[in-house]
Amino acid sequence: MTAGTAITIPGHVHGYPDLAFGGYVAGMLAERVGGEVRVDFRRGVPVEAPVLVTDSESGSALVDPDGTVLAEASPGAVELAVTPPPSWDEAVVASRDSFAAGRPIPDCYGCGTANPPGRGLRLYPWRVRAHDLVAAAWIPDPELAGPGGHLTTENIWSAVDCPGGWAAIDLAGMRPGGVTAALTTRHIAPVHAGAKYLVWSWPIAASGRKYTVGVAISTPGGDLAVLAEALWIEPRH
Repeated sequence: MTAGTAITIPGHVHGYPDLAFGGYVAGMLAERVGGEVRVDFRRGVPVEAPVLVTDSESGSALVDPDGTVLAEASPGAVELAVTPPPSWDEAVVASRDSFAAGRPIPDCYGCGTANPPGRGLRLYPWRVRAHDLVAAAWIPDPELAGPGGHLTTENIWSAVDCPGGWAAIDLAGMRPGGVTAALTTRHIAPVHAGAKYLVWSWPIAASGRKYTVGVAISTPGGDLAVLAEALWIEPRH
């Protein structure tokens, strides 16, 4: 690996307390690789602590000050059949139910219901029983965008993280407390702040403690913007 650039993940960009949000970390590394990318997580990434972003043989990596690899990005490919989305109205109901129920981590960067604009995605997925998927109606806040009003790569990857976890829990039986082990994402079209998007996720396979899910983001009319495949690992206890 080459010498790295020191960064610090802000404290509010977390899923579990004190651990950086997986999708955000993945997007940060994917930006350096370009194209379709797979990110594998080796260990938890701390917030408010220095880590190093560096080039690796496969693409890019995040390492701690001792050189231990925390996450690594490499070229990948998303090859899955997309489960048809719910309607916009069904997704709106799902997000309302999710927000009303609250979340175990109220300030989770992805699905936390206590975040003000700009401090999280404020994306609230919930089960849509008629379609065997979880879904959210989402209008990204302007604070999540970069120049031109397009969401940053970090926030696009963040948006496909929590929905996959909830699909594994609610539809495939994964115990709460799981973690993202790998995330592969394809950007098809820009995601614009202030526009309406459907975000939905469905189970693909389960084996032991491993759960594979698909995640998609589209316009309400069905034009795909993002497609992802995630591997989640169930906690041992």
